[in-house]
Amino acid sequence: MKKLFYAVAALAAMAFIGHAETRSPKADINSNVTIFNSVVKELQSNYVDTIDIESAVKTAIDAMLNKLDPYTEYMPRKEQEEFRSLNSGEYAGIGSYIMARNGNVYISGPHQGSPADRAGLRSGDLIMSIDTVTVLGMTTEQVSSRLKGQRGTTVRVTVKRPYVEDSIITVEMVRDKIMIPAVPYSGLVGDDIGYIQLSQFSEKSADEVLDALNRLVEENRIKGLILDLRENGGGFLESAVRILGYFLPKGTEVLRTRGKGVMEERVYKTSGKPVAPDLPLVVLTDGGTASASEITAGALQDLDRAVIMGDRSFGKGLVQTTREIPYDGMLKVTVARYYIPSGRLIQAIDYSHRNPDGSVARIPDSLTTEFRTAAGRIVRDGGGITPDLKVQYPEVSRLTYNVVRDNWAFDFANRYAATHESIPPADEFVVDDSIYEDFKAFIDPEKFNYDKVCVTILGNLREAAKIEGYMSDSIDAEISHLEAMLKHPLDKDLDTNRKSIAPYLEREIANRYYYQPGEISSFLRYDPAVDSAVQVLHDAARYKAILSPAKTTAAKK
Repeated sequence: MKKLFYAVAALAAMAFIGHAETRSPKADINSNVTIFNSVVKELQSNYVDTIDIESAVKTAIDAMLNKLDPYTEYMPRKEQEEFRSLNSGEYAGIGSYIMARNGNVYISGPHQGSPADRAGLRSGDLIMSIDTVTVLGMTTEQVSSRLKGQRGTTVRVTVKRPYVEDSIITVEMVRDKIMIPAVPYSGLVGDDIGYIQLSQFSEKSADEVLDALNRLVEENRIKGLILDLRENGGGFLESAVRILGYFLPKGTEVLRTRGKGVMEERVYKTSGKPVAPDLPLVVLTDGGTASASEITAGALQDLDRAVIMGDRSFGKGLVQTTREIPYDGMLKVTVARYYIPSGRLIQAIDYSHRNPDGSVARIPDSLTTEFRTAAGRIVRDGGGITPDLKVQYPEVSRLTYNVVRDNWAFDFANRYAATHESIPPADEFVVDDSIYEDFKAFIDPEKFNYDKVCVTILGNLREAAKIEGYMSDSIDAEISHLEAMLKHPLDKDLDTNRKSIAPYLEREIANRYYYQPGEISSFLRYDPAVDSAVQVLHDAARYKAILSPAKTTAAKK
């Protein structure tokens, strides 16, 4: 109990200090902490039912921090392991992704060369027990904590494997250090364009990007590069600065951070000799591109060094650091805002100004401010990085969505891998007529959850007509006629949507043989953003024009 009071006291003090425009008097801080401690003690002593004090205090801390922003959070010791794993890109365990499904936990895919991979665990294996303890019905967090452990220790896992005769399999594995690659895939797109997918900004991200870049430049003599930052939620700011240094001259200012006081400003500049200072560059972004990813994309845009393509990024312009809290606690706290070279802040939500109900909203585009890139192009603050070129992605049908969401493609790939020893290289493998017919036969129409949009709309139309008094025998007959015309058997709908379903089947099957790199390589063939980026990089005049300021009418005259 005592250690909890110390933790709360420290956190409360920091929160009260950080929330005010100026530092609160020490007496105010002490009195508020004393009040909080007294309430906890009184509840423990006098409340009619037993209270889980640790849980109650954690809830109180979280509620206090939620008034600030979603990135400031307190982590007791037991919650810090995953945070450190994400930052370092490594942990000790068996090396496999897991997934929750039907109330149980399954192997969704082992890392190549990991203990799980060497032991023969496969995608789709149902995890039944770990070290003689039954884990059926447990959550992914509970199963994950049992699979992880000290490096060199042994763990015994029993799984039930689908699509094989001897389905109950028990394996022993020695836990090892697992490296989560920050660059899960790099390679050529076409004959002369390099591609690097960066999934996170961990401690090793800059080194992995450098290795991939050097290999593409030296071995493949690429004429352009695509840096894919889609769904990259960020990480270490310093890694972003290092990566920017590969493309910008030494000593280029790429970032400023400003904290509470006047003296809390830091300037970040590139420090090394660039690897590819003149290589044409396209950066792909989307709504999942955040934080350090936005620093990278935004700095390259502000300095007119790369064409940004895709969708608008998330809009996180806040910087966090960690502080140690007594009794092995940790506070991740927002300490600064960051500003990219044009001087703009791309934070989309101002958490210091909330609505009366406590909610917050994105800054509307009408209230954003114009800034200028180094070449004079107009860019705006307050809402993420707006791409220079927006990419239009094809609409995904409801049928295709259900095939992926309900794991039909995942399960079919597991069965296919159980009955086929090999496939062609991932970027050459295609789902031919024979494979697709097998997939259609694999789907059980009685179990396939397929919400047909047209049928749903017509059902709603019939109900609306009844409610509003327009329903008659003739109208009912017309709606029924439309329903009959739009009602197709599942087999026909699968044929109609084959073009959109096949890439997901190819991606899942490629993963079973070539792991995550194969999955990415397979799916890149159907990526409209990559196709558009290749076209831009192959058109030198267009690439240059995008990075040049728009000419005014007066200038043209």
